[in-house]
Amino acid sequence: MGNASPQLRADPVTFTVGKHDDRGEYLLHLRDYFPGQIWEPGMWSLLGGGREPQDTTLEHTVRRELDEEAGLHIPDLAPFGTEEAVDAAGATLPIAIYAGTWNGDPRELRLTEGVMLAWFTPDDLHRLRITPSTSDLVRRHAATSPAIASTLTSHVAHASVAERRPASPSGTVPNVIGVHLYLERPDGTVLLGLRHPDSEYAPSTWHTLAGHCEQESAITCLIREAREEAGLLIEPQDVELVHVVHLVDRVGDQPRLGLFFRARAWRGEPKLCEPDKCTEWRFWDPTALPEALVPYTRGVIEAIRAGHLYSETGWA
Repeated sequence: MGNASPQLRADPVTFTVGKHDDRGEYLLHLRDYFPGQIWEPGMWSLLGGGREPQDTTLEHTVRRELDEEAGLHIPDLAPFGTEEAVDAAGATLPIAIYAGTWNGDPRELRLTEGVMLAWFTPDDLHRLRITPSTSDLVRRHAATSPAIASTLTSHVAHASVAERRPASPSGTVPNVIGVHLYLERPDGTVLLGLRHPDSEYAPSTWHTLAGHCEQESAITCLIREAREEAGLLIEPQDVELVHVVHLVDRVGDQPRLGLFFRARAWRGEPKLCEPDKCTEWRFWDPTALPEALVPYTRGVIEAIRAGHLYSETGWA
């Protein structure tokens, strides 16, 4: 959908099914964060866009948009179905969905709109910033595509040892990577946000601006989260790592590695861009932090002020 305005939700979009390395992955597009200017800003979405006067068919529109947005050419594009969407005026309108297969490297594509393209399996979707309708569409396509299921089964059954991904050493446990913004004003006060009462983690509790890494570097994640959550603009060269905390909430829980980055400079004042996640931003005196504060956040702020780069919490 590129830079289409929100009211153009009824325009056709493509739905690109990839067999990248025969794994049945789906090609998704991370959109620019321009609230009020484009549809689904900052979200993972599907490539595609609206019809133009020279388009003679919907397929023509789809192929033109894929070429313009990413230099992508998919020979076997075919209609998959029609979805319904609600435009800015509240009207329900149809969206034409097209599917096709491609087996390339998204990093080699010529992306002209948005931030990046990447492959994801349906099992990856829960960790992405993606609309429920897009996630549901991908899952429904995967569930109704016996060709993909057959390919996956065949690949697992017949792949040689060299073709398979090496197994993790025995006892290996994945660690979640989280990034945190340590934003300190010249007067020494630090920025905290009050999490929404309905938050799954730490409801009605103060915490630093934070988020989990997606398919991106830690600093890219920090800059994205600062923009999406608080409207703050930070440049990579103005970021420095000031603390790392390795933690578990309780013994036996999945471990997490928290990276705290200080922004030496930024543009903008904190604002509530995601009120369903954060209900207030406030700068606090680090010697008088709120009582309802995430425990490891309190410990990290104290460690940063003491000049300590690393800490652990929650381990037996």
